[in-house]
Amino acid sequence: MSAMLEDNSQFQLRPMRPEDLTAVMAVELSAYTHPWTENIFRDCLRVGYQCWVAEIDQQLAGYSVMSVAVGEAHILNICIDPARQGQGMGRQLLQRMLHMAGELQADTAYLEVRESNQVAQALYESIGFNQIGQRHGYYPAVGGDEDALVYAKVL
Repeated sequence: MSAMLEDNSQFQLRPMRPEDLTAVMAVELSAYTHPWTENIFRDCLRVGYQCWVAEIDQQLAGYSVMSVAVGEAHILNICIDPARQGQGMGRQLLQRMLHMAGELQADTAYLEVRESNQVAQALYESIGFNQIGQRHGYYPAVGGDEDALVYAKVL
């Protein structure tokens, strides 16, 4: 699937493959102080989660992981390379995940976001997510744990 960025350049969205994991980990390590491990991504692929990547000129620039079961979609990870953020790719990737969730008969999508990540919160809210709760100490953080805000969107 091809999509356009805000600067009118094109990027591709496609299912993640095991051979993508080295590039996925490079982005994960550049974006997070407490990243997922390669084995977590490998397990997500193995159990059939919706794992997708975004590429620009055949270079991995972002990815997402979503589980869908019993009418619920859980967006577990969505990440854009910090050097590529702010161009609309995260919005396009998230919208693709929501479209797929609907195709898989989910009626609600859920996600957690760090309380400090106001840019992501603004993105989620602009797409129609609403905060429905908070998980105290959910995320590991430098100097202690950080709360997660729980968001939901009716599909």
